[in-house]
Amino acid sequence: MKEVLKDIDRKLLKSLSGSETVSFYNTRTRAHEVFHPKQEGKVGLYVCGPTVYAYPHIGNMRAYFFADTLRRGLELCGYDVNHVMNITDVGHLTDDGDDGEDKLEVGARKEGVSAWDIAKKYEKYFFQEVGLLNILTPKIVCRATEHIEQQVDMVQKLDNQGFTYTTSDGVYFDTTKFPKYGDFAKLNKEGMQAGLRVDMGEKKNLQDFALWKFSKPEDKRAMEWDSPWGRGFPGWHIECSAMASHYLGDQFDIHTGGVDHIQVHHTNEIAQAECATSKAPFVNVWLHSEWLILDDGTKKMGKSLGNIICVNDLKKDGIPPDALRYLFLQAHYRKQLLFKKENLAASCKAVKRLLSITSSWDAEKGDFQKEVFDVCLKKMLSSVCNDLNTPQVLAQLWELVENDSVSISTKMKLRPYYAWFLGLKLDAVLEDCSDKASVPQEVFGLMDQRKQYRAEKNWDAADKVRSQLDSLGYEVCDSPEGPVARKKSFIE
Repeated sequence: MKEVLKDIDRKLLKSLSGSETVSFYNTRTRAHEVFHPKQEGKVGLYVCGPTVYAYPHIGNMRAYFFADTLRRGLELCGYDVNHVMNITDVGHLTDDGDDGEDKLEVGARKEGVSAWDIAKKYEKYFFQEVGLLNILTPKIVCRATEHIEQQVDMVQKLDNQGFTYTTSDGVYFDTTKFPKYGDFAKLNKEGMQAGLRVDMGEKKNLQDFALWKFSKPEDKRAMEWDSPWGRGFPGWHIECSAMASHYLGDQFDIHTGGVDHIQVHHTNEIAQAECATSKAPFVNVWLHSEWLILDDGTKKMGKSLGNIICVNDLKKDGIPPDALRYLFLQAHYRKQLLFKKENLAASCKAVKRLLSITSSWDAEKGDFQKEVFDVCLKKMLSSVCNDLNTPQVLAQLWELVENDSVSISTKMKLRPYYAWFLGLKLDAVLEDCSDKASVPQEVFGLMDQRKQYRAEKNWDAADKVRSQLDSLGYEVCDSPEGPVARKKSFIE
């Protein structure tokens, strides 16, 4: 962090943010509240991480982008953030209602390798994807398979206190023993039971959920462990409660995730954690990011829907990851974001122009304007502190960029603060994302012709070659090494 923030004056930030209060919309209370950490100057942050059984898509990435923005904002405001994220590498069934098969085992069977290999493969790919988006690595990454002891201990506490019952396929949490169950998600438990039209098997209540599942001999699982109740594996929900408590304590500051986690996963986390520890609230502030919505008639992007797009897919099409991050920044995290070709193309053009301008600034141009600097920085901090208003901060950056009355040296001093919060490389030229190995030889030949015509100042001939490249689906982009051809794809 010291390396990344080396151009940021922390003392100045503290003095300017002293009058600002950080506030968030808390899902737990359904209210916009001033943030008060349990320990002054420190924040315990738990982020629901990926289930590593398949390629992560850009819909998933929006939730991790949000968590990254949250951490950046808190650190900009002077907090020391203990950022913890789990890796679900066992126990997440194909049906969140405790039916179906373990997603890792299904993936292993499809690819003809072990579940351990599947987990390793897709965890590695996940971190490659978030790296492309300049998302900070959590300070602690905890895998479910490496914390079986903590999960068994929490189930044992629940069992000892009478919150569980055992069926032929596992140990379940009895939600009727926790009167507040469903309050977090505003569930109508009576209505749900009255309208029940599904086979619950041996479950006593519709909302009851598995804490520990028994292995079936015929399944020949790769991932299973001994427990006081029998050989098996943990349920999906218990891992987050157990690992969050292990690293952040029985009660901590902030927990994030997507809105799709509210009704089941996070509701169950709260129930089992508060019953196991007899402490409430489990988490003070719950923050949830909205979906990335597609314009092809589907509600959202999903692996099960077969409509996923990965960050690396966009990069192969010549779209720099910064363009996707820029698209995410334009919408508040609690608003649904429409993903379509035109929006991404506009974001690509905007971020290319932004980075081209900000990377060309010269610190020696103009006198440093201290008052202007302080006003701009305070204005930015106010937006950051107000529930992470990224669209507002982005607009303020453009206002700064286009304001000729602000000296370049002043803009240079402000640049690292915007770069840190927005996560954009404002001092670097946007990379060329074309896959040069896949560019046809014909394109290279035309580029050579155009280069020769330009050297001869035969502009008409050079423009005709550009048109030929355009008809082949390539555009000419300037880079520090000279003109390059890049596949157009989404870029108009």
